Amino acid sequence: MYAEERQQAIADQVLAHGRASVTALAEEFDVTSETVRRDLASLERAGFLRRVHGGAVPVDAVRVTELGVAERADAHPDEKERIGTAACRFVPSDGGSLVIDAGTTTVQAAARLPRDRGLTVFTNSLPVAASVADHPGAQLHFLGGRIRGLTQAAVGPAPITALAAFRVDVAFIGTNGITERHGLSTPDPDEGAVKSAMIAAANRVVVLADSSKLGAEDMTRFAGLEQVDVLITDDGIDPVFSAELSARGVEVVIA
Repeated sequence: MYAEERQQAIADQVLAHGRASVTALAEEFDVTSETVRRDLASLERAGFLRRVHGGAVPVDAVRVTELGVAERADAHPDEKERIGTAACRFVPSDGGSLVIDAGTTTVQAAARLPRDRGLTVFTNSLPVAASVADHPGAQLHFLGGRIRGLTQAAVGPAPITALAAFRVDVAFIGTNGITERHGLSTPDPDEGAVKSAMIAAANRVVVLADSSKLGAEDMTRFAGLEQVDVLITDDGIDPVFSAELSARGVEVVIA
């Protein structure tokens, strides 16, 4: 295959799938990673795509819209269940405290909280609150505010003010996008503000995100990678990005 043909095929893949990794492209086209990076650089200069850490995304990959809870729950359900199960490893011991962010992956963690320990749980998510409500050892605190129907999350000054008064052991945080350049991001500024407040309130920050979120960027940045202690994801993560996260002190857990 000529370089021009390979580059056209790469551009088609990025447009069709929303992202392509250097590692996967090198394997598919039987070329070196360096060759793929040169191809991506050429395609970026031509305006066909935008390079991100470990691969490339379409030029319009920064999103300002978002799907609702029902649509997102249908995406990658097996991965989200595994991530939720893996998160149990980071639940604090008996008597500990936990804040759980809104999201279709974080709700999987909420449903799997160990039932043999006492926990103080804060959340701004109606689905998370409903899941934790029957936990025999949980003291559940709902962070009130205006409910966004799209995500069923409470936002606004009320949850931010409440979180400023608390210090918790662990935060389970969801995100719509993760990149080295833009950090953690979400489409809605109000939700981003609550996420930032949760991170500021926690001694340990555990991000729960399937690999489709890696390499994606949304309008509102709410945290940098340096604020993340642990990322729980699936085996679709690009190995280069995983190594970079580890080098920056983020523990990467593959569920």
